[in-house]
Amino acid sequence: MGKILVMVAQRLALGLLTLFFVSLIIFLSVEMLPGDLAQELLGQSATPETVAAFRKQLGLDLPAHIRYLEWLGGIAQGDFGRSLANDREISGLIAGRLGNTLFLAGLAALISVPLALTLGILAALYRNTPFDRGINVFALTSVSVPEFFIAYILILFLAVQINWFPSISNIGPATDLFDRIYRSILPALTLTLVVVAHMMRMTRAAIINLMASPYIEMARLKGLSPRRVILRHALPNALAPIINVVALNLAYLVVGVVVVEVVFVYPGLGQLMVDSVSKRDITVVQACSLIFAATYVLLNLTADVLSILTNPRLLHAR
Repeated sequence: MGKILVMVAQRLALGLLTLFFVSLIIFLSVEMLPGDLAQELLGQSATPETVAAFRKQLGLDLPAHIRYLEWLGGIAQGDFGRSLANDREISGLIAGRLGNTLFLAGLAALISVPLALTLGILAALYRNTPFDRGINVFALTSVSVPEFFIAYILILFLAVQINWFPSISNIGPATDLFDRIYRSILPALTLTLVVVAHMMRMTRAAIINLMASPYIEMARLKGLSPRRVILRHALPNALAPIINVVALNLAYLVVGVVVVEVVFVYPGLGQLMVDSVSKRDITVVQACSLIFAATYVLLNLTADVLSILTNPRLLHAR
């Protein structure tokens, strides 16, 4: 247990260091944008005196390193600043949108993770059969098609022609749970089709890779059925790589929802980020980018810990 705690502390420190460099990259990327932010917000008709006063109000007259440290210090205290578009607290803007994004990602995960594991185990169990080949063709097809194209195909068939689900996911704070799930089905299905192929193929590859191990051969020689060999002997030892790919795809469900949210006009963090880019609301864009990065780092840390808990041999150098 002590080694695991040390490993968690090391991964957490590395994650915080990664977030520090990510925040630096985000800030520098904004600094390198062409044009004057104050002039863009006020318009071309603004006088130089008004622009100068507005720059001072935004703190743009301060050196870049001072502004970066103030921004980073505010984030460390939970203060993301105020929106340039509507002068509202960014933390208040993000809170509801982040909840919607996590709800959509959670709904997609509830569908995709069991489906991917089941298909991966079945593909390994019936290896080189028509079922296995069909699943692989489906996986390669879904991986090759962009998210927005899958979204429009689902809208065409399930919303326009069959009219089972709404094409726009207009949910709000007053929307009850069942209605929220119903309105989120299409974006959740889109995300499921995008991520299920990666998890399914990794599950299949991890199990097949272990099927040549000596203990698997011994289990076969004992007369155990192929189903029992895979579920009781191969799958537990294949959990480490499977957990890693599941965690990475869960991170994608949260971080990569921007396109899907825009297509379905889903009121999540990705939609807020796109709207803020169009309004040149830089402070909100910075906050959303940092939250996405923090989510990705946290899920990677969780994947490392769970992989080692399922396979303690990873603690020791080979």
